Amino acid sequence: MRVAIGSDHGGYTLKEHIKAYLDGKGIAFQDFGSISEESVDYPDFALPVAEAVSRGEFDRGILICGTGIGIGISANKVHGIRAAQCHDTFSARMSREHNDANILTMGARVVGPGLAQDIVEVWLATGFAGGRHARRVDKIRAIEDKYRKS
Repeated sequence: MRVAIGSDHGGYTLKEHIKAYLDGKGIAFQDFGSISEESVDYPDFALPVAEAVSRGEFDRGILICGTGIGIGISANKVHGIRAAQCHDTFSARMSREHNDANILTMGARVVGPGLAQDIVEVWLATGFAGGRHARRVDKIRAIEDKYRKS
């Protein structure tokens, strides 16, 4: 599995914690920034992560900002992305099983490092259940295709 990871300044410290966790587990990742706690704009980091996941260069992505909201909204503008904001392990599992989420978003001002690590572990380990859920994800894709601008 290859993971693209990024954050704004608000998520930088938590991103560094998650990178250490991924490294310790032997999970390949690429950091798309930011590189410090200096103020930056979250769309500038959501876009390259989302594009890389959309192109299939990475299996999944993880994005972190202060709340997990803005960075997720930005990522979801990219065709083929289903970014899910998760602040607990149940939501993380369901976002994968039911929604085939390919980007996890978290808020560093909402989730501490221990819980974030648990969320990432569950999210990366959980597969898509398919079945009736595949039909629903296909409907999401159809909506996305309908409103896609070429």
